[in-house]
Amino acid sequence: MGETQYSPKAPGRRFQPYPEYKDSGVDWLSKVPAHWDTYSLRRRLFRETGSIKIGPFGSQLKLEYMTHEGFKVYGQEHVIAGDFGRGNKYIDTDKFEELAACEIRPNDLVVTMMGSSGRCAVVPEGIERGIMDSHLLRIRLSECSLDPKYLCLLINDSSYVREQIETEGKGAIMHGLNSSIIKSILLAVPPPKEQQRILAFLDRETAKIDSLIAKKERLIELLQEKRTALITQAVTKGLDPNVPMKDSGVEWLGKVPAHWRTERNRRLFRESDVRSRFGQEELLTVSHLTGVTKHSEKNVTMIEAESHEGYKICTSGELVINTMWAWMGALGMASQEGMVSPSYNVYALACADLSPRYYDFLCRIPIHVAELTKFSKGVWRSRLRLYPDEFYDIYTPLPPIAEQKRIIDYIDQGTHRANILAKNIQVAIERLKEYRTALISAAVTGKIDVRNGF
Repeated sequence: MGETQYSPKAPGRRFQPYPEYKDSGVDWLSKVPAHWDTYSLRRRLFRETGSIKIGPFGSQLKLEYMTHEGFKVYGQEHVIAGDFGRGNKYIDTDKFEELAACEIRPNDLVVTMMGSSGRCAVVPEGIERGIMDSHLLRIRLSECSLDPKYLCLLINDSSYVREQIETEGKGAIMHGLNSSIIKSILLAVPPPKEQQRILAFLDRETAKIDSLIAKKERLIELLQEKRTALITQAVTKGLDPNVPMKDSGVEWLGKVPAHWRTERNRRLFRESDVRSRFGQEELLTVSHLTGVTKHSEKNVTMIEAESHEGYKICTSGELVINTMWAWMGALGMASQEGMVSPSYNVYALACADLSPRYYDFLCRIPIHVAELTKFSKGVWRSRLRLYPDEFYDIYTPLPPIAEQKRIIDYIDQGTHRANILAKNIQVAIERLKEYRTALISAAVTGKIDVRNGF
């Protein structure tokens, strides 16, 4: 597979290629600027001062060696999140001295070895002193002409290096790397001063792109806040601002229109426990963002069960609650028949006075989710569970059914334009991210000449 082609054109500007190119001698890359050097990382580290080191064997960092203070243990989660301040895994002084060769320092490169293998980060200044675990590999470029930040960009963002990592990665279950693979990576690299110019250019240009992305993401957040406010007002206060109000007697609801009822969920729902015989129905999942949706439409990376026999059946108009994540708002009304995890709770409507879509709008608004959390059981927030008896004790506002339908129509009309706008903004964000990636790749592979700084 060849190096991704990059057009030097960009909105309002044109990036020029280098005046002269040569064959790189590197698969997946083709030509590079004539004055660039090509070599393996092994050869560069051999010629200059540098080293590669893999983290300690897992047996050297067993759980019993961990403490709550001392020297920090860094893993691939720090690289993937880009946050070296997170986590609370430590070892004591004796264990640190035993594993001192695995210490990481500012300006080291650390590369993930399993799972999301080949992702790297430059260790920042000011980190707590500590070591890497067995899932990381350290590249130390002491007094090297290869800048660690430049190498980090090559590993993360140049398609020809990514191709080598993807092709050479080992592992029967998960994609994995080793030091030999990393050392064998072939690189095309400009002189040190040019590396610095490229890094300065990319710092400046990507900061502009990141600022645009942040503004657009904030706009999506504001649209979501407006949508939530509109839904909350409609499903808890109705559509007529002049209607007489009364105290609902329910803390989370406060005042409601005087002609509304409030009912405990035990009057509105009954638990359903119908099981799939063969596990062939459409598999559904439940999230706090989208409610009940097809599993096939979600980007789910968790390991699935080999068989879905015995999964719970739900039909259109039934409520499905992800029992473990109800406190986050992971519930909703199914819009189609399917099957869900046997650990979920399924409830059929037991009252003709409640519209499924009205309750679907109601059940995930923040004040209702807070009520679900209040009734959930568990010592730790992350382990809270909402069981049927507690769910049945929660009150639900109940406008007349005709009014529920008017509320549904109002919400549909009021959120339609915002949803389209949010979708268009998200498309623009993805294009900016693609452009950002393409710009980095083009600069570090010599497709564009940025030496004059633009």
